[in-house]
Amino acid sequence: MKKKMIGILLATTLLALLVSCSSQETTHENKEKTIIVGVTSGPFEKIANKVKEVAKKEGIHIKVVPFNDYIVPNQALDKGKIDVNVYQTIQFLNQYNKDRKTNIVPIGKVYTSSQGIYSKKYKKIEEIPDGATLGIPNDPINLWRGILIYQDAGLIKLKPGSENKATLQDIKENPKHFKLKELEAGMLAPTLNSLDASIIPSNYALQNGYNPKKDALFLEDNERFAIYVATNEKNKDNPDYKKLVELYSSDEVKKFIQENYEGVYKPVEDPFRN
Repeated sequence: MKKKMIGILLATTLLALLVSCSSQETTHENKEKTIIVGVTSGPFEKIANKVKEVAKKEGIHIKVVPFNDYIVPNQALDKGKIDVNVYQTIQFLNQYNKDRKTNIVPIGKVYTSSQGIYSKKYKKIEEIPDGATLGIPNDPINLWRGILIYQDAGLIKLKPGSENKATLQDIKENPKHFKLKELEAGMLAPTLNSLDASIIPSNYALQNGYNPKKDALFLEDNERFAIYVATNEKNKDNPDYKKLVELYSSDEVKKFIQENYEGVYKPVEDPFRN
């Protein structure tokens, strides 16, 4: 009888330990959430890694997945290979959804980013000669954005009313007969030697060794094209993804952006305000 009672007590103790361990594991799993974040390589990746560091303190594990172009991060998101991505403007996202019949949605903006005009041949905008070839991104949104930058720099002038979605056909005045050459955004920096000047998105400029504040002949000052966190429509209300948006606006991340990117990227104050 005594042996039987000892056996029962041991079994009860073991069961209690198993339940306790199981409960601890469940609590741990609930606490350690993993979000797979897609970004373009370069500064967006570095900023995401800073967010990853801050998120760990909140019990959120982030896996950062870098990509080398502007299309694949949305393809990966649409196919469920990543949970969110952080690299695009709402204008680019809207165009992507329209072209590919996807349903990716923005859930919060995180920072603004400036694009600039660069040249290895000239030191000032005024030096760019008649008939020069100017590079510009070939996707519709960054093409539109590039046209606005060239207009702001005084090189061309658009037809009235076309600023809200400009194309090359909307250029009304081109007094110095510039030729605008369309290239994939990631190729503009590597091919700058073959161009007289070019728009280069700042993530690619930094990745290729340029300092936008020092090296750009002209730097965009426009908060219209903010960078957003995006996810699939079915996950738009996911509280962990909303928390990720908030972490991009945390004091630590803001300080990191300000100290490392000198105003080329600027944190937003209210990520959920349109």
